Amino acid sequence: RLGLLAPTPPPTPADGTVAVRSVPAFLEEMGYLPGRNLVLEQRYAAGRLEQLPALARELVRARIDVIVAIGSAATRAARAATTTVPVVFLGNFDPIAIGLVKSLARPEANVTGVLIAPAGTLAGKKLELLKEAVPRAARIALLSHEDPGLRAQEQETRGAAVTLGIALPVTRVVGGDYERAFTALAADRPDALFVVASTYFMRDRKRIIELAARHRLPAIYEWPEQVEDGGLMSYGSDLSVTTRRVAQYVDRIFKGAGPGHLPVEQPTELQLVINLRTARALGLDL
Repeated sequence: RLGLLAPTPPPTPADGTVAVRSVPAFLEEMGYLPGRNLVLEQRYAAGRLEQLPALARELVRARIDVIVAIGSAATRAARAATTTVPVVFLGNFDPIAIGLVKSLARPEANVTGVLIAPAGTLAGKKLELLKEAVPRAARIALLSHEDPGLRAQEQETRGAAVTLGIALPVTRVVGGDYERAFTALAADRPDALFVVASTYFMRDRKRIIELAARHRLPAIYEWPEQVEDGGLMSYGSDLSVTTRRVAQYVDRIFKGAGPGHLPVEQPTELQLVINLRTARALGLDL
């Protein structure tokens, strides 16, 4: 019995490669078939993060064997709901700093998982790469979300901006209103755009890419799929690889492994992906 807990609305086929769709798909490759030998309980907060604790308690009451939590808010809600049901997370946060695990090597409690960045959130490195691609950039807008779990990325990016001598106005998307967010950030006349790594922004990437193109903003993202769909560049791990590792952890726990003895995994390979067609459209010579 597997529970999925995510802060976003339920995924649709148009969402492309997103973790909440891919974990069951990878488990199916391992022989776990919903309706036959796998019961799948899914809970989505649809952007209302305050609902995550209640949704996590629902999964516990459903006698789930493992909970897969997407992002820090869902992971903290699952951890608060149970100290016995194993929780496997996928996210871009520091699980030690927020008290979820004792150490990456030996989590000890009922929580383990897979990180999408090897150290910090990669935000500083991504800002450096964007500045290298757009040397004239003196003001880079940061597009974030109302999800408080993204504050660590914002903080790391601000630190890198100070080092690079870049102004970094921050705009947060509220209630899924991207049009309003881009109108607000465009008023600051930025030279480029930094899009934080977020499940929301992966799901809504086509809308973000469209608005960035409309405002002629060179933008950096986290995942290759965002560049394949027209974004300028991305730097980060392969989401399909990290999601497969989550599914493999679920499999090991189903077979008797304790989450406290499964180390929190970090990616060992990062990809820099550039869309040259988008670069030419923006007048960039890379």
